[in-house]
Amino acid sequence: MTPIPGAREMFSLDPEVIQLNHGSYGAVPVEVQERQAELRAEMERMPDRFFARLPARLAVARERVAAFLNSSGAAFVANATEGVAVALESVPLAAGDEILHTDHGYAAVERALRRRAGESGARLVRVALGDDPVAAVLGGVTARTRIAVLDHVSSAGARLLPVARLAGELAARDVVTVVDGAHAPGMLPVDLDAVNADFWVGNLHKWAFAPRPAALLHVAPRWRGRVRPLVVSYGEGFPDAVEFQGTRDYTALLAAPYGLDVLERLGLDRVRAHNAALAAYGQRVVAEALREAGLCADAPQTTGYPGVPMRVVRLASGLGSTKAEADALCAEILDRLGCQIKIEPVGLLRLSAQIYNTPGDYDRLAAGLPDILRSRRGLLRAI
Repeated sequence: MTPIPGAREMFSLDPEVIQLNHGSYGAVPVEVQERQAELRAEMERMPDRFFARLPARLAVARERVAAFLNSSGAAFVANATEGVAVALESVPLAAGDEILHTDHGYAAVERALRRRAGESGARLVRVALGDDPVAAVLGGVTARTRIAVLDHVSSAGARLLPVARLAGELAARDVVTVVDGAHAPGMLPVDLDAVNADFWVGNLHKWAFAPRPAALLHVAPRWRGRVRPLVVSYGEGFPDAVEFQGTRDYTALLAAPYGLDVLERLGLDRVRAHNAALAAYGQRVVAEALREAGLCADAPQTTGYPGVPMRVVRLASGLGSTKAEADALCAEILDRLGCQIKIEPVGLLRLSAQIYNTPGDYDRLAAGLPDILRSRRGLLRAI
């Protein structure tokens, strides 16, 4: 957890707020913000020339990001939710087919699955991952399973799944694998050709320091000629039909390689080791403080996954168990402690760690959180 000198000054985050929720929206280094501003200014100076040259420039930017993730076939999309939607639109489904998903799926993706199933007559099969995700997923596969939607790193539980192994096992069963890799780029070493999923999408604006929104959709060779874009525009074939959709603001995508430059200049291994160790520290001190106050449902040993700079602490029963309660708790914690955190509406407090954080950030949360939760528990009992 050796601090990276000058890391805090690299960002334009509010100095009055301790940001412990990098996993939701990321944070863009100032130099990358400046590069995007230059691109926007260029676009406004001469829009015709900017858009005429755009396809070639997008291709250069895409190749840089694809090389970073070792993808032989990719397209830019806005975010992971859009990428999953493209994948679902591209795989034919018939009445009676099954779409397998897990109890760790992202809420927006779950909504997309429900809509696709309703339109096609397919059936959703939800499996609980439990302690053995491979057994759980494969145990949910039947002769009618057409698609399996998996998380690389789950949003709510910060759980790392063995997606390469699962993709291989599912391919052997003729199941199309769609991986929501929203958190993976920048956070973890990723080799998409080795993962060999049919579709994989990851956000660049979370852990890869790109402006928002920016993501990369990787598509396996057998699907590239069958990808159906969500909007039909002037782009033809893959990746152009997915990527080019008229007069969007493409500056976040063009600036994405500059985020990778920042990461590589700092040292990928250094950044990843710092963040993973700091998240583990934060989880430990917050869990210990809450456990001593009887406000934590976790076992004495806290858990996490190798290389994942997000950790969770399970709050005591009744705390943050609904969206309204979770949102109210987050707002109160921000107001009283100056700490921006994330609470999933199942009582999971998720902590992120990025190079701008220090151990003192988590110490501050640990010191003040028990009183807030005690007060909140008292209010709930009085209702």
